[in-house]
Amino acid sequence: MFRQFTSNQKYIVATVYVIAMVLNSLDSTIVNVTLATLGREFGVPASEVEAVTVWYLVSLAVVMPASGWLADRFGTKNVFLFSLAVYTLTSFAAGFAQTLDQLVFWRIVQGFGGGLLVPVGMSMLFRTFPPAERISVGRVLMFATILGPAIGPILGGAILEFASWPWTFFVKVPVAGSALLFGWRYLRDERDDIPAGKLDWIGFVLGGGGLGAAMFAMLQGPDMGWANPVTLICGLGGLSALVIFVWHELRTSAPMVDLRLLTNRLFSSTIRVSFFATIGFMGVLFVVPLFLQEVLQASPLHAGLATMPEAVGVVASTQIVARIYPKFGPSKLMGSSMLAVTIAILAMVFFTSANLPLWMIGMIMFTIGAGMAGLFLPNQAASMATIQREKLSGASMVSSVQRQVGGAVGVAVTSTVLSIIGVTTVTAGGPEANMLAWKAALVVAAVATFIASCMGWLVPDEDAAETMQRGA
Repeated sequence: MFRQFTSNQKYIVATVYVIAMVLNSLDSTIVNVTLATLGREFGVPASEVEAVTVWYLVSLAVVMPASGWLADRFGTKNVFLFSLAVYTLTSFAAGFAQTLDQLVFWRIVQGFGGGLLVPVGMSMLFRTFPPAERISVGRVLMFATILGPAIGPILGGAILEFASWPWTFFVKVPVAGSALLFGWRYLRDERDDIPAGKLDWIGFVLGGGGLGAAMFAMLQGPDMGWANPVTLICGLGGLSALVIFVWHELRTSAPMVDLRLLTNRLFSSTIRVSFFATIGFMGVLFVVPLFLQEVLQASPLHAGLATMPEAVGVVASTQIVARIYPKFGPSKLMGSSMLAVTIAILAMVFFTSANLPLWMIGMIMFTIGAGMAGLFLPNQAASMATIQREKLSGASMVSSVQRQVGGAVGVAVTSTVLSIIGVTTVTAGGPEANMLAWKAALVVAAVATFIASCMGWLVPDEDAAETMQRGA
C-alpha cells in the first residue's frame, strides 16, 4: 500500500502541502499562547515579547514576493525542501534560546523559511491537480487550513500546563523533519520550459521591503500608537515603496511579480473575496480568545477548547459544500456563506457580556466555521482555474500575500478598536470590562465579512465551469 501511495505524485504533493499549511497556521496560534509565559521567563514586558511574533511575520512578508521567481528558477521541489529545512532547524534552535534577542533572531530566520513554504507548496498543488479535480482534493486539504488554528491554542495551553515553553517549538520539529525526509525522497521536481530569467532586484527590494515595513506598522500600530514616529515612518514608507513597486513592475519587461495576473477576472474576484473574508475571520480569531481570557477569566487551554467548535464546523460543512459545489458554483456558495458568517458574528455581538456562557460561544464559533467552509473550498477550487501553468508560481505568491496582509489587517483593525475604546472602564466599584469595546471590534469583523459576501455574489461562475464538472 505504501509503495502504491508513494508512486502517485498527487498523494505526495497533497501530503507535503497539508503539512506546510498546518505548520504555517499552527505557528502563530501556538506561539501567541506562550507570549505571557515568555515575558515572565525573560523578564520583559508584554510590549517587548510581542517581537517574537511581529518579526516572524515581517520576515515572512519580506521573502514572500520572491517565492514565485525562486520556484521558477530553482524548481518547486528544491525551494520547498530548502524552506522546510530552514523552518525545521530554526524551530529546534528557538527552543534553546537563552534570551529574548536570541529567540527573536531565530524567529526572523524562521520567517524566511516559512515565507516560502505555503506559496511554493500551493504552486506544486495547482501544477499537479487540474481544475476539474481541485474541489475533490479540497475536501481533504481543508483540514490543513483549519487544523492549526483549532489545535494551536489547545496544544500550546497543554504544553505550558504540563511541560515548558521550549516544547512549543520542539513539538514542530518531528513533523517538519519527517515531511522534509519524505519530500526529499519522493517529491518530483517540476519546472517549466520557460526560463525564469534574472531576478528583478529592484522589485525585490521595493516589494519585500515595502511589504515588510507595512506589515510591521500594521502589527505594532495598535500598541505603539498610529501617531508614533516609528509607526508612521514604517507605514508611510512601506506604502510608498509598494506604490513605486507597482509602477516598476508594470513597466519592466521581466517583473518579479506579474501584476497583470490581477486582470484575470476570476482570479482577481476570488482574491478580493478572500481578502475581506480573511480580515473578518482573523479579527474574530483574535478577539474571541482574548475576550475569553481577559473578561471571562478562562485559561489558555479552556479558551482554545471554547473556540475549537469553529474547526468542527469547517470539517462538517466541507463535505456538504463539496457535494453541492457543482450545482451552485462559487459565487452563490461564497456569497451566502459569508452572509451566514456575518449574521453569526452579529449574534455574538448581541449576546456578548461578562456572563456569556462558554457553550454559547462554542455554538456561534461552530456556525462561523461552517460558514467559512463555504468560502475556503469554493475559493480554493476556483481561484486559479483560468491561470496558465507557467504563471501558477506567481499567482500562488499573490494569493499567499493577500492572505497574510488580510490577516494582519484583521488583527490590526480589531486591536486598534479595542485600544481606542478601552477594554476596561472605571466605575465607583473599580475597573470592569467595557463591553462596548469588545462589541465594536466584533462589528468591525462583521463589516469585513459582509463586504466579502457582497463581492462573493459577483464571482463569475462561467469562468470556473471546469471546476464544477460532476464527478470531479
